Amino acid sequence: MPVFNYTGRSRRGELSSGLMEGDTRDSIAARLFNNGITPIEIRPAQAKNDGDVAKVLRTFGIGKPTTNDLVMFSRQMYTITKSGIPLLRGIKGLAASTHNPMLRETLEDVLTNLEGGRDLAGSLARHGDIFPSLYISIIKVGEETGTLDASFKRLAEYLSRDQEMKDRIKAATRYPMIVMCVIAAAIVILTMFVIPKFAPLFKVLGDNIPWPTKVIMGVSTFAQNYWMVVIGIVVAGMFGARHYIGTEDGRFVWDRVKLKLPAIGPLTHQGVLARITRSLAISLGAGMPVIQTLKVIARSAGNEFMAERVDRMRDAVERGDPVSRAAASINVFPPLVIQMMAVGEETGDLPMLLDEIADFYEREVDFKLKNLSAAIEPILVVAVGGIVCILALGVMLPMWEMISKMSSISGG
Repeated sequence: MPVFNYTGRSRRGELSSGLMEGDTRDSIAARLFNNGITPIEIRPAQAKNDGDVAKVLRTFGIGKPTTNDLVMFSRQMYTITKSGIPLLRGIKGLAASTHNPMLRETLEDVLTNLEGGRDLAGSLARHGDIFPSLYISIIKVGEETGTLDASFKRLAEYLSRDQEMKDRIKAATRYPMIVMCVIAAAIVILTMFVIPKFAPLFKVLGDNIPWPTKVIMGVSTFAQNYWMVVIGIVVAGMFGARHYIGTEDGRFVWDRVKLKLPAIGPLTHQGVLARITRSLAISLGAGMPVIQTLKVIARSAGNEFMAERVDRMRDAVERGDPVSRAAASINVFPPLVIQMMAVGEETGDLPMLLDEIADFYEREVDFKLKNLSAAIEPILVVAVGGIVCILALGVMLPMWEMISKMSSISGG
């Protein structure tokens, strides 16, 4: 549909301008009159330059608004809707003040769609790469029930808590990742530069070289002579794994494996459960139907394996099972949580109790994060100890062999 630039004056004489979709100038003029604006000029909008910064950023996926940007936007929208500022004026002000080019372009498009007669949820839904489905669904319910300000407040709190948990998990896993990278770098240095220095010395033993030394020297020689092949294999393996994880089956397998990793697995599992129960609480509290809520949550769970379990839970609810029985059938919630859900259904306070469950899981995640280093250290110690043991045997065994030979010669 064509887009037109318009300029007009409101009933108070204030100058108004913007973009609006319509078939003809006459349809735009009629819509403006209905909105209380007397048109002065209506002309076709010029197509944006393909080199526009925001469009280039969107093409390459660079500069996408972060969760913190969405939290700030939600808080600002809560203030706008709570204070009674007209939606068009409020969003126009946000579009002019935001520092993110992609978000600014998005808000300008949302503004155009609002002026064209679309509702807010429908305007946001055109930008699903920025606003998740759960966000749009709650805004839609807020518009239909007249509680848009409460919806934005709930979303700001939900997104803020979700981001805080992600940040804590990243901070806690940073230490073991650094240790693993250092171990890998140490192995490369030893293989490429240290072991080769001992090779001429070990050749004195002839065929009496111990097998650990033979293995280490063989790996070192191969890495030196075919280092390009090694790099190629590593890069191909990384891209192959990334491609496989990018597929539907690969993502499902990887997400399932993540939940079973030592130390990290239980942390990831409870983090996902906290997100699911928090999403359930905020959605049901906003008035969304249970089946629609579970469908939306499955798409935004952040883990394909858990998303498949939520889909099973939705199927059970569609068959007529209560939420607590459906949750028990997917075997991811402990009995205590199932009991709390059942009590919530009996008392009509399910959203409140789901919030309590989410708080429980977040406390469990916090506790595990504080003890994560203590849980991972034994694994790292065993890994480092194994590497050191192999290298020590590979270097020291031939040394002992040479010393024994020299002792026998000098004794003879």
